[in-house]
Amino acid sequence: MKHSTSSNYSISQILKFVLPSLIGIFLFMFPIPYEGSITIPIAILSTGVQNLLAGHILYILFILTSLSALGSIFTKLFKPQFILKHSFLNSLFNPSGIWLTLRILAFLFIGLIVLINLGFIPETLLPYCDIISSADTGGLVLTDLLPVLFSIFLFAGLFLPLLLNFGLLEFIGCLLVKVMRPIFGLPGRAAIDCIASWLGDGTIGVLLTSRQYEEGFYTEREAVVIGTSFSLVSITFSLVVINTVGLGHLFVPFYVSVTIASLIAAVIMPKLPPLSLRKDVLYDGSLPQTQTNEEAQDHSIKTGFNLALAKAKSQNFVQCVFIDGFKNVVDMWLGVIPVVMAIGTIALILATYTPLFEILGLPFVPLLNLLGIPEATAAAQTLIAGFADMLLPSVLATGIESDMTRFIIASVSVTQLIYLSEVGALLLGSKIPVKLWELFVIFIERTLITLPIIALIAHLIF
Repeated sequence: MKHSTSSNYSISQILKFVLPSLIGIFLFMFPIPYEGSITIPIAILSTGVQNLLAGHILYILFILTSLSALGSIFTKLFKPQFILKHSFLNSLFNPSGIWLTLRILAFLFIGLIVLINLGFIPETLLPYCDIISSADTGGLVLTDLLPVLFSIFLFAGLFLPLLLNFGLLEFIGCLLVKVMRPIFGLPGRAAIDCIASWLGDGTIGVLLTSRQYEEGFYTEREAVVIGTSFSLVSITFSLVVINTVGLGHLFVPFYVSVTIASLIAAVIMPKLPPLSLRKDVLYDGSLPQTQTNEEAQDHSIKTGFNLALAKAKSQNFVQCVFIDGFKNVVDMWLGVIPVVMAIGTIALILATYTPLFEILGLPFVPLLNLLGIPEATAAAQTLIAGFADMLLPSVLATGIESDMTRFIIASVSVTQLIYLSEVGALLLGSKIPVKLWELFVIFIERTLITLPIIALIAHLIF
């Protein structure tokens, strides 16, 4: 397959690829020191918005979930044509039954917490409301997670087109396909999703993957594999995890362990069901164009550059960043935030007020004993608790005396990746076609793969 040479392009067309891509790389992937840790500019902007809106964010989130739930109910009941005939509004306010239920639950959960904050709930009823509103359940999701998602969605929605639409993925994908295809069975552009998650946040990786799946760059199988295997926990939050178990001085061996285990899991997981059963079909149900014989193509820098320039040439900057970007933001605010609130709260209620995760963790006790991990019974329940929230295993592990056991729990919790209070709920709320039971199976498989690897490394360290 031949590509026109870069000499066919003007300076303005080259800049149309280079400038937006460099700005996108800086915002999403350029590591900079900030308040004692390494982060990315998008995360700093996100923190700034959170600080600016600190006193109002609860009510902003309530307004968003109200619009989402009430707008959806209105659409279902009255079927207004101005919504149903508008593709964007129809996708926004006409969800299927399960998603409508989750939107209503999120509206009720946040509404209850708002009423409590305003003093409208009688004190005699507060103990009953505590199941939903406590700092261990809905209060945790609403105050610790949703403000972060609100601000990240704002900037990611507006600026993701800089990474997606102006040729960077074509350029990187062309160069890295010989690494990503043989090892992971994925397009080269998937490396961008991984890097953005690693330096920024797993949520950014999910957003990148979902958007590319919708635009036809990933098949169903590729999107699910990338979303469940490459939406890595950021370096910054990994530091929070290891400090929570009191082993901050072991961050380097901890992160090396996490990286090795995650890479091995990323190689193995696509070969196991349910990931191996996924079809290579595009978002619209059509078949991809025969992979265009990727391995046989020229993957030189020159070819990647020409592909990137051709992509950038076809884009309208204002349309991509401002109009489509604004739609992305609204879609994530009204479509994803309610799902995260509802699923995250329900999962944390089960983890806090029922013995469900303790019971589910019992089968891990023999395995932990076999691996020579001290305090196996106490450690077992933490392994399953990670399905509800990533930080929950480390919080539960603070009462465990063994340094090695706490190290293993912290490391495994980061490699599990699927947390219903964040990445799991985001995947369910996104356009990536994955079911709740599949996420649980993937979570268990990742645990069984990464646990022995991390245990082996821990025995070498301790």
